[in-house]
Amino acid sequence: MSDANPHAGRPFTDDDAALAAHLEDVSIPALLCAMVHVTGDPLWIRSDLKPHAVFLNEYQGFMGEEEKAEARRRALPALAAFRDGGCVLPPQPSTEVLHEMMEFLACGPVDAEVVPMFLEDLHLDGADSGAITWGDELPADVKAAAHVVVIGAGESGLLAGIRLQQAGIPFTILEKNPGPGGTWFENRYPGARVDIGSHFYCYSFEPADHWSEYFCRQPELKAYFERVMRKYGLEENTRFSTEVLGAAWDETTGRWSVDLRNPDGSTETLDAFAVISAVGALNQPKMPDIPGLEDFAGPLFHSARWPEGLDITGTRFALVGAGASGFQIAPTIADQVAHLDVYQRTAQWVMPNANYHRQVPSGEVWAMQHLPFYARWFRFLMFWPGAGLSIEGSRIDPNHDDSDGLAISAASRQRRGMFEKFITDGLAGRPDLIEKVMPHYPVSAKRMLQDNGVWLDCLKRDDVELIRTGIERIVPEGVVTTDGVLHPADVICCATGFRHTDFLWPIEFRGRGGVRLRDQFGDEPKAYLGITVPNFPNLFCLYGPGTNLAHGASMIFQSESQVAYIMSALRELLGTGATALEPKPEVHDAYAERYQSEISQMVWAHWSVKHSHFKNAKGQIWTISPWPIPEYWRWCHDFRAEDFVLS
Repeated sequence: MSDANPHAGRPFTDDDAALAAHLEDVSIPALLCAMVHVTGDPLWIRSDLKPHAVFLNEYQGFMGEEEKAEARRRALPALAAFRDGGCVLPPQPSTEVLHEMMEFLACGPVDAEVVPMFLEDLHLDGADSGAITWGDELPADVKAAAHVVVIGAGESGLLAGIRLQQAGIPFTILEKNPGPGGTWFENRYPGARVDIGSHFYCYSFEPADHWSEYFCRQPELKAYFERVMRKYGLEENTRFSTEVLGAAWDETTGRWSVDLRNPDGSTETLDAFAVISAVGALNQPKMPDIPGLEDFAGPLFHSARWPEGLDITGTRFALVGAGASGFQIAPTIADQVAHLDVYQRTAQWVMPNANYHRQVPSGEVWAMQHLPFYARWFRFLMFWPGAGLSIEGSRIDPNHDDSDGLAISAASRQRRGMFEKFITDGLAGRPDLIEKVMPHYPVSAKRMLQDNGVWLDCLKRDDVELIRTGIERIVPEGVVTTDGVLHPADVICCATGFRHTDFLWPIEFRGRGGVRLRDQFGDEPKAYLGITVPNFPNLFCLYGPGTNLAHGASMIFQSESQVAYIMSALRELLGTGATALEPKPEVHDAYAERYQSEISQMVWAHWSVKHSHFKNAKGQIWTISPWPIPEYWRWCHDFRAEDFVLS
């Protein structure tokens, strides 16, 4: 087996008994696809053994135990023969067969138009399909003068560094933290974990055979990005503990001046041909506007600034906020504290996910590492049900009666019934909690939270109280609610989210004519494709306005698309000899108008949602993407020079 393809698996010598034991743990649909690669025979996906349905976070295709046992029985001798033959792979299946394998896992048709997107993500040929191969086309002196500053060493900043390095373009990554990882460096609160499957929440070109859990926790995610940084040698281009203060465009030189503060407190200015903002949108903590925060006698902090070494054993713990972070914190610390008060402004929809805290079993790990392309097809199983191929399920049906604010369509009302049942079953015998926990807005109108039962079980504990009464003020002894009750507390954690609508804050960007990006954005931050902004030449945003995902894929997938677009823009700039590139105002404005028209028809904009980090103060949304995932992917892979002014 060739070592050149990292997804083909490593040769194995396990005996038949060990192979049989490994197969007990694997996803049978992914196994059957892997067997096509092992044997070169597509009959493995054309037999009587097939997945019956596909659903998010369900990896067995709802196959019965007898069917799964029969699949393992058939696979064992073929794997033994493969082993005994030296693990030599036959030729790669044709594109037509690969398409058929996608439809096998999808349990239905896969439109030919989206096959290229999935093939690019699968990397079955072992090549990094997003790798930059055009660097040698450019003269060395042109590249040498094209220094790029990347702000942030999270997942998107590291990715930008990898692609710039491949192009031979000089770059510097500036990171305010002492290490890489962004979100996963900062958010170390108890229970912090990803809510996109680990095997999909990673770079498509990096093998995903190392995860210990299906939804990994913060330390493992942080270690992953550290490992990627080392593998690609990005340390020498990265300056840690370095804060970017501002950046200004100099029209006389056609360059950016980037002001920064070094670890020792000194300031410095870097010259840059282009700036890539990879600061993220969930980066700056948002503290609640509650009187008396500074009066509290004990530790009080934001969840993204959890104090290292904090001992909460036996304390009365106040958790302000029960969104994505608070939802993870509460069940994790309930056994440690003496009493836990959870303050929740708005109830959240909870989606059942039995795999949310589940360890990847040893047989599955073996298959990821040794069974040819098993991990890639397992990744497809995670991707396909959440691929966001259509946005129509999130569109408000104008003919549906939504006067009760509970659903946006007939299908939405049906989904509501499913999730209501999960909540009511999980809180059986506690009608008081059901009333508090049940949301009064449509399913998915706010960020969906995933639960394997621990959240609902946590709320039922005698030493946990869910408080929906508003907070009036903080006093030295604890929290006073609007009904005048004092709730004693020793520790207060504010899991109150981030400044999602304040894109690129607090960095001060000044573009043409000294215009401030903050003034141009105002309450309605707009960028063409969420990436480029008029009046700010050669400034590129990753995770910019209108690109957050609430209906499919992952932010790493989104970053790979956006970085591909940015690299195409840089190629256009350097290849034509231009010094500045910015979107034509009419192109930008038409996109923004279409964006607002689309997003205003979606569930996230529904009138019943009063509090949402997706919305600005006017109730408008400039944060979430309203585009089908394949459509935005195609836009990012089809850079149109005619959309820009090059000077």
